Amino acid sequence: MLLTGNTILITGGTSGIGRALAETFYRRGNQVIIAGRRQALIDEIVAANPGMRGLPLDVQDPSAIDAFAAEIREAFPNLNVLINNAGISKAENLAKDAPDISVSLSIIQTNIVSVLSLTAALLPVLKRQEQSTIITTTSGLAFVPFAPFPTYCASKAFLHSWLQSLRFQLRATSVEVLELAPPYVQTELAGPQQSTDPHAMPLADYINGVMQLLGNPDQPHGEILVERVKALRWAERGGNYEQIFEANNNR
Repeated sequence: MLLTGNTILITGGTSGIGRALAETFYRRGNQVIIAGRRQALIDEIVAANPGMRGLPLDVQDPSAIDAFAAEIREAFPNLNVLINNAGISKAENLAKDAPDISVSLSIIQTNIVSVLSLTAALLPVLKRQEQSTIITTTSGLAFVPFAPFPTYCASKAFLHSWLQSLRFQLRATSVEVLELAPPYVQTELAGPQQSTDPHAMPLADYINGVMQLLGNPDQPHGEILVERVKALRWAERGGNYEQIFEANNNR
């Protein structure tokens, strides 16, 4: 992937990894469009980065995704990078007598359905470009789940599998398909306490590592893996999956 001269759409671009990527790509001379639910944050980020564009998008609303995609196709015909970063993570207790699956359904809509819907809606634009890229954020927990967050982990495992198939199907097109699988990073994904957790990777360090890897044209398997996530990614292949699962879930 070229790191400059792109027209980039980033969903979930108002906080955490999405915002950090948006501002980093902006500084490298890209046209960046951020999408998110909170208009106040969109306004703040766009004001701080003149020329960046911001559009509201509630990925929980399927009709909003369709309308948003139509607006993007009309306003940004040169779009050549889609970063599917919008996602939510919530703990669930499925051992309760009457577990509430409304949280599960919300995660599935945000983390899976919206990604499939928006990608499909924008693929015609991306395929028209001489070179284009789809980047989708998954997680190290796609490979070794953290049991208190069952649907979140499963949603990322779904995306990992789906991206493999998408990459294969698009192999003869101009569209590169990349998977961004973060480790535990200092964001507010699972709550404010995560942003200062010393066990989490500092956000700036993670973004620096990602940009270095994106500039390398020979990413194995189309996966962007910083060193810190590799223990999870390759746990099964390395024969220590059970030990890592037990260590992560019994601390």
